[in-house]
Amino acid sequence: MFSLLGYFAAVFIGLSLGIMGGGGSILTVPVLVYLMGVSPVLSTAYSLFVVGSTSVVGAAGYFRKGLVSVPTALLFLGPSVAAVFFTRRVLMPAIPPELFRLSGLVFTKDLLVLVAFAALMVVAAASMIRSRPEPVAVGPVAVGPDTKTAQFLNYPLILVIGLLVGLLTGFVGAGGGFLIIPALVLGARLPMKLAVGTSLAIIALNSLIGFTGDLSAGTHIEWPFLLGFLAFALLGIVLGTYLSRFIPGAKLKPAFGWFTLAMGSFILLRELVL
Repeated sequence: MFSLLGYFAAVFIGLSLGIMGGGGSILTVPVLVYLMGVSPVLSTAYSLFVVGSTSVVGAAGYFRKGLVSVPTALLFLGPSVAAVFFTRRVLMPAIPPELFRLSGLVFTKDLLVLVAFAALMVVAAASMIRSRPEPVAVGPVAVGPDTKTAQFLNYPLILVIGLLVGLLTGFVGAGGGFLIIPALVLGARLPMKLAVGTSLAIIALNSLIGFTGDLSAGTHIEWPFLLGFLAFALLGIVLGTYLSRFIPGAKLKPAFGWFTLAMGSFILLRELVL
């Protein structure tokens, strides 16, 4: 029963990515852990593969429309890819299975991942719930490889956010679109649609390169299960991309944010209290 719900949730994850350009990846790890019975640490690896692969499909659609800023994506990916690969290849394997004990609670590596992920869900939910007007790009906009992008970029902001997103993606297996999009709007002066397309391209490469860190670290992957789960997520993103023509993603974000907030609060309550 739970596995069936998990595959249905995979379609929902793809739908949200297709309609809103992000957000759905935040649910991948909870779905894998609580509905599919995968361990939290392995779920972060699976999440990287699923999120990366679905984002490739989403980014391809935006790229065909000219809505991916390649120079900005490449600049962002420098520190981000280095951070995510280091986290998956070196940092995660180095964390011991049991960290410490406190008042009868054994704080394990799995628990650390779930608590960090739940905290991330709460922060991401707050950014989705907060209704604000779409930021407007001021001045020239970077739209493609032939644009002289360098003079319009806030290098320190993009590099710092890139490093932070890489560490975050590597540790919890989430794409970090709620951090990437504001950085692209404010640091690269991209309009929202261009920022969403560029964000999907960054998330795709970031996540898949992070997954190679798991492979090089010797993580055992159950490929039949992972590819089956991915197939349902891809079905969702194809359907979501089609529905995005009729359903504005901005109107769905607050409701999705409240749902994400409830999920994050549930995980914190279940793991730390119950």
